[in-house]
Formats: sequence, C-alpha cells, structure tokens
Amino acid sequence: MKSSMQFKNRVTEMLGVEIPLVQAPMGWIARSQLASAVSNCGALGIIETSSGELDAIREEIKKMRALTDQPFGVNIAQAFVRDPDIVSFVIDQGVKFVTTSAGSPERYTEQLKAGGLTVFHVVPSLKAALKAVECGVDGLIVEGGEGGGFKNPRDVATMVLLPLVRSKVDVPIIAAGGFVDGASMAAAFALGAEGVQMGTRMVSALESPVHENWKQAIVDAKETDTVFLNRFHSPGLRALRTEKTSRLEREPEINAMAEFGTAKDLYFGGDMESAIPLTGQVCGRIDSVRPVAEIIAEVREEFFATIEAMAGQYL
Repeated sequence: MKSSMQFKNRVTEMLGVEIPLVQAPMGWIARSQLASAVSNCGALGIIETSSGELDAIREEIKKMRALTDQPFGVNIAQAFVRDPDIVSFVIDQGVKFVTTSAGSPERYTEQLKAGGLTVFHVVPSLKAALKAVECGVDGLIVEGGEGGGFKNPRDVATMVLLPLVRSKVDVPIIAAGGFVDGASMAAAFALGAEGVQMGTRMVSALESPVHENWKQAIVDAKETDTVFLNRFHSPGLRALRTEKTSRLEREPEINAMAEFGTAKDLYFGGDMESAIPLTGQVCGRIDSVRPVAEIIAEVREEFFATIEAMAGQYL
C-alpha cells in the first residue's frame, strides 16, 4: 500500500478531517472521553444531546476543547431534546458541524445554517432523504436498519438504501449501519458514500465509557444476536438479545420505549437487563475491545488495501 494514499473528498473538506469516519452520537456514551479519542485520530468525534442533559453536554464540550484541537461535532436528537433553544445552545458552543436526527429537517436546518454550521441530517428512507435535501442540508447520513439504536420501524438494509439515495441526490453521503472496518467502508464508497459512521464498534472501544459487561456482550455476540423491536410502534429499536429484549420481541403489541428501563444502570452499572442495550448487527464481527487509535488506523489501512487489491485484480 502506498503511504501517499489519502482521503480527499467532500466529506473530508466539509468536516475538516483526514479520515471521513464519524463516531455515532449515542446517548450518554458520545461524550468527551470517546469523542476526543476519535477526533485525535483524524476522524470526527460527536457529542450527543439525546440524553437531554444539556448542562452536562456544555461541560463535555468544554472538556473537548481541552482534550483535542481537532474538529468535532454535535448531534441534535430532536425527539429527545426538549429545550426550545437547542439551536442557540449549539451555536453558542462554537461548534461548526452538526448532525440532526429523530425529527424533521424542516425544524432546525435553516437556523443552523444561518449560524454558519454545516448540517447533515440522518435519514432512513429515500423519502426522508429527498425532504432533507429540499430543506437545504449540506449532506446526509443514510442509516440502514442493521445499525443499532433508534430506527425507522420500516427498516431498510444499507445495501439497498445507500445506492438508492445516492442515485437520487447529489449531496455528500455518510453511510451508517453495518460499518466496522476498512473493507465495509470501501463497500460504502462503492455504493456512493463519501464517509461512514460507526456506532457499535465505538461502544465496544477501550475509551468508551460504558460498563465492561456491555463491551464483553458485544465481543461475545454472534451476528444473529440482535433483535429489532417496535415494528408496530415508533421509534424502532435494534438491540442486543437479552432476556428483556427477547421477551419484548415476542410481545410486539407492547411499545418497548415504555419498558426501556434505566439506561444508566445498564450503561454504567453493567446490569444488562435494566434497560435496552442498543447495538447493531456488526456486533457479530467484533471480537475484542481495542483502543480507538488502533481501530481507526486499521480502518484506514484496510480501506486502501481493499481498493488497491480490487483494482489490481479487476482493472
């Protein structure tokens, strides 16, 4: 592999990063400890707001300034943030990149762009993608149903959704759902993405603040060890298979959000049955807890090795 190989596309230019890899904005998890490790590797760390703890988020952003001099972003999870001044809050933090999710792009895009921010909106369908582009977003995060976390109840796999959206829009796309290494990143680029977002891989990273029980459960999981909940409610959820989530899977009439439980007891206490451990299907491809720097370096190396090998074989 040639050392001169570098990522250079619209995503790297817009985000100001060396590697077009974004860490997912997971509630309580996507804070300074993890996000700064990602940004310090040349990728983009994201600070979450879905916890709704904006005072804590403000402090986490301050910590980011001390832990990294590299770019980072903030996510606005519209369904979970009740503060009507969230846009002013984000702008006041001096952040230049924001992702919006769990709501309509009509709500905040214009205000955020007027504040000088670059805005990418998370979309689970072609209809949502077209609406976001119409609202003036700078780019899209196209999220397939195999990813962990909150989902469209009518899930579509990344392999179908990503090229479909790419064929209908011209804005840059960051692909989410199913990405864990350089080979899967290369596949995303082949289907039209210019970057990828990783969630489950980062939950299981050494710098992730979650309890070791959750990390080990990811490492031990098979590719079949997630469940999709709330197909008849909203939002849909993809999570690790536990006694709790297996029961909810068999009771589709129950809204799983009503039985989500106490997240912090799971996230930081390690009680895997106290809440719903939101996790993607790529858990089946993760076999160890590793530092963020190792993960990202390997992603970069494998990406270029993959496309170089394919070019040598087929061109």
